[in-house]
Amino acid sequence: GGTRAQPSKQHLAPRESPLQPGTMASRIGFVGIGNMGFHMASNLLKRQNEVIAFDVVPAALDRFRAAGGKVAATPAELADGCDAVITMLPSNNHVKNAFLGDDGLLKTLPKGALCVDSSTIDPNVARDVAEAVYGHGSDFVDAPVSGGVGGAEQGTLTFMVGGNPN
Repeated sequence: GGTRAQPSKQHLAPRESPLQPGTMASRIGFVGIGNMGFHMASNLLKRQNEVIAFDVVPAALDRFRAAGGKVAATPAELADGCDAVITMLPSNNHVKNAFLGDDGLLKTLPKGALCVDSSTIDPNVARDVAEAVYGHGSDFVDAPVSGGVGGAEQGTLTFMVGGNPN
């Protein structure tokens, strides 16, 4: 028998992330603060981050404000000055509108900001949104989660992350 080629292992250098615990507080935008997003955003607040949220449901915004978060009237208002933006939305169209709509994130998102989409959406939609974000000069990762509402509340979600390695 011959020798089998070993798969190459690409080691990516650790990247400074605005979401790492123990680093300086970051300004993080969170779009979609329903059952999952509320707990995810609240956990970021507990780690001394400035978190500003947007949701189409006024009661969700009231609940987040009561928990100590800030709220925005539109995704564009939310994105202005953010180091990172996380989206946790129910459908393809919600994600497209949040990023690409008339008052979407890309209207004001700073160049170099990190976008993390944790919505469970069609991979083609994630690719289309990613291309628009890259074209804007920012970073994008598709990062759906596993663990349900309980995992969101406890801060134990598993993120399955895909994105451009550059």
